[in-house]
Amino acid sequence: MSKAVRRCDWVGEHPLSVAYHDTEWGVPEHGDQKLFEHLILDGAQAGLSWFTILSKRAAYRAAFEGFDPERIARFEAGRVVELLRNPGIVRNRQKIESTVTNARALLRLQDELGSFAHFLWHFVGGRPRRNAWRALAELPARTPESEAMSRALLQRGFRFVGPTICYAFMQATGMVNDHLVDCFRYHEVGQGITG
Repeated sequence: MSKAVRRCDWVGEHPLSVAYHDTEWGVPEHGDQKLFEHLILDGAQAGLSWFTILSKRAAYRAAFEGFDPERIARFEAGRVVELLRNPGIVRNRQKIESTVTNARALLRLQDELGSFAHFLWHFVGGRPRRNAWRALAELPARTPESEAMSRALLQRGFRFVGPTICYAFMQATGMVNDHLVDCFRYHEVGQGITG
């Protein structure tokens, strides 16, 4: 009899959630645009379940031009009003406006430093932190690194980047490996196997 695949406790059984966990969550990401997408989606999640955002991700990608910061930075008030009528995304004015604000902040940061990825990864010393959690209850909601990242992003004009959002972002983008130790992805992600 084959042994069941063990996953992190938060995954559930929905195929969308399983696929996200098995191929994307916790995999180190170094592309500026993909990091921007994750940051925006983690901010959109505030007060909601991750599954809600994950199920709307395709609509977010369409509504926000594939998360191209140069395009989003040009969105004006009329486009925000249009997005507020889009049932495919979370229709929260502050979250929508923060996406535009964050795109502009990202472009300024890139002009100054060259790389959004380099800026973000320096909070973990440039390489993933590997934790060894045995239960979901052990995972922190925030860490000193996520607090430092939050402060730095806020100082640069980003919004919806509190320490809890930043830690969720760090988990999603592989800055920390928070797969539980008995999850089949724990060792795969640690060895660079992406899916």
